[in-house]
Amino acid sequence: MTLRAFTSTKARSFITRCLLLLLMAGAATACHKSASTKHHRDYGREARSPRDTGDGQHSPTRRDWATLQVPLQPSDNQQLYRELQSWLGTPYQYAASAKGQGTDCSGMVMTVYKTVYGKAIERNSARIYEKNCASIDRDKLNEGDLVFFCGKTPGRITHVGIYLKDGYFVHTSSSRGVMVSNLADTYWNAHYQCAGKVK
Repeated sequence: MTLRAFTSTKARSFITRCLLLLLMAGAATACHKSASTKHHRDYGREARSPRDTGDGQHSPTRRDWATLQVPLQPSDNQQLYRELQSWLGTPYQYAASAKGQGTDCSGMVMTVYKTVYGKAIERNSARIYEKNCASIDRDKLNEGDLVFFCGKTPGRITHVGIYLKDGYFVHTSSSRGVMVSNLADTYWNAHYQCAGKVK
């Protein structure tokens, strides 16, 4: 082998090693970038976790409210929450009031009020407001108060629910049965009629 050929072979070998090193460095950089991107995505999800209330608990999410799995304060009526939770998912059935089997809005409210408060109220949502309630302002709503809604005819009460707190109330939907909704929801906000405190 001539000196020129030997030198050429060493040069090619050196260039090959350099290229391999560059490829390895590029792969390491890409791996680090991918890990860094994943870290930021994970941090973003964590940042959207429920807000700490300052007492070691988190503000309940909409999903928590949907199942009434929410932290209760000493002032909350735990019997009311437990009773309403046991009604969740009961299908809609006109003129019925059977937990787990079928109920309409006033049937559920009437039965819950009898169970929790020992009060007998009317069977019809409009009559409940007329006969059993003292009118209250929306911004004065408290746990156990009743919220009333109109349908297609403004001013005519056709639906009732039991208010809890933070805008949430439990009622019987004709399509989804007993469920939790919020007064700020577009539909309920538009159809809100009045509120009452049972006498």
